[in-house]
Amino acid sequence: MRRYLLTIALPKGRMFQEAYAVLKAAGLDLPPVENERALLHGKEGGIALLELRNKDVPVYVDLGIAEVGVVGKDVLLDSGRDLFEPVDLGFGACRLSLIRRPGDTSPIRRIATKYPTFTARLLKERGWVADVVELSGNIELAAVTGLADAVVDVVQTGATLRAAGLVEVEVLAHSTARLIVNRQALKLKRSLLKPLIAKLRNRDGGP
Repeated sequence: MRRYLLTIALPKGRMFQEAYAVLKAAGLDLPPVENERALLHGKEGGIALLELRNKDVPVYVDLGIAEVGVVGKDVLLDSGRDLFEPVDLGFGACRLSLIRRPGDTSPIRRIATKYPTFTARLLKERGWVADVVELSGNIELAAVTGLADAVVDVVQTGATLRAAGLVEVEVLAHSTARLIVNRQALKLKRSLLKPLIAKLRNRDGGP
């Protein structure tokens, strides 16, 4: 088993690139990403980067495979993982919203979403009785086709909703990229992680 100075879990895609730039600017000696198909970048003894699906980042950090990660707040709200979340990195801004067909005021009996835990918690808090249907893609289609009375999904510009003929009824939460840290690693690698957290906080003028 390879041993690394620090293992960082990052989501694939655009957020990977933005997180890489932010962590590099904070002084981490990150490995180059030379093979775009590789899922693990880095050499033994240095810093390793894991490229993961968004939803898998909190899992890898919580279970200690990675000590640090970057992931959207929307994913954290649904993960149910006990992670230290010290810095709001500011990029990747979006919102989690309740979406319906225009003019639809009928009772919501079924909600489709990629965020079943968050949605179930919302229903409980509001005393709503509805089924939650977990889907993995094209969430808007559930409302368009009548599979669900409403959907809970991420909205960035709203262009996708408008194209689908749907409307954003309510913003449920705002999301940006967050630095997350395994709580045990925070103690074991304190000398490495505390300065990193401080630099990232100072960069954003955070707490």
